[in-house]
Amino acid sequence: MAQFPLPPGSTLGILGGGQLGRMLALAAARLGFDVAVLERDADSPAGRVAAHTIVGPYTDDAALRALAAVASVVTYEFENVPAASVLALKALGVDVAPGPEALAVAQDRVAEKQFLNANGAPTVAFSAASTPEEAVAATLAMGAPVLMKTRREGYDGKGQRWVEHPADAARIFAELGGVPVILEAPADFVRELSIIAARGRDGATAIYPLAENHHENGVLRRSVAPATVTPALADQAERIAMRVLQGLDYVGVVGIELFELRDGQLLVNEIAPRVHNTGHWTQDGCEVDQFEQHIRAVAGWPLGPTEPHARVEMLNLLGDEVDAWAKLAQEPETRIHLYGKRDAKPGRKMGHVNRVKSL
Repeated sequence: MAQFPLPPGSTLGILGGGQLGRMLALAAARLGFDVAVLERDADSPAGRVAAHTIVGPYTDDAALRALAAVASVVTYEFENVPAASVLALKALGVDVAPGPEALAVAQDRVAEKQFLNANGAPTVAFSAASTPEEAVAATLAMGAPVLMKTRREGYDGKGQRWVEHPADAARIFAELGGVPVILEAPADFVRELSIIAARGRDGATAIYPLAENHHENGVLRRSVAPATVTPALADQAERIAMRVLQGLDYVGVVGIELFELRDGQLLVNEIAPRVHNTGHWTQDGCEVDQFEQHIRAVAGWPLGPTEPHARVEMLNLLGDEVDAWAKLAQEPETRIHLYGKRDAKPGRKMGHVNRVKSL
């Protein structure tokens, strides 16, 4: 096993070669680390800025052994990494951060809600269902409308449907694939917020200011941060973040999505055991951004300061919106972050811009 803190010149492994992996690799390089990416695509966004690319499925034994041979520690850029891959890496003597418990909780929406409630982080009411009959019974018990989501996988609004009438529950269960689901009560929220937090190997924590988020069709469109919130609301969010970090014995950066209710209470929507889209504003708004913070945490370095030095509006560039790069480059307040994806498919996240304003 590696000795922490890792010295510059060490190699960090990343499972996943998308945009989050790319920005993690760039942050790691700035701190003097090499990065090895394990990804199925030989021409991935992260792979093109990494020292090594290992091509193969995340469950491929040879690929995992190759990663373990070069990496002192491994992290991941998305939460649907197979748990078996993490266990295989640990069996090969490689530390993986965040650890298996965080991955297990984030991969199962029922386990996630149960963990949150057990650790004093409130959520909407929910119920689990594994059959069409259970889905109907849960909808009747909770009262429609309810939001039905697959227990596993699903992101950016995929894998979920509203059930407006109990009679529709069995059909929607089938349309979602006939797999186990969670049914969630609606939240009467006034806005969506998120908090990015980090915990180091020594238990130290660092928490960023809240961001206010706006979604379209289940996909994040823009974030504004620091959000305008009362000290009491900020304190409530920070307490939730601390409970999550400590409850999971967490190492790394976590993103926590929140609903602000009309009475000022915060409910947790979901947690993501990784750097998060709603934290991209930190790249141009904070002394140390979320990507460097994550690298610092998993490498056993001291965490960096999270104080904001600017107010930022982050806008995702979806599909062919990325073609406006020349116009965006002329805007003095705009910082462009492009992901190097080859095909601008409709709705695909191709990059983001941070519009920077003084605090």
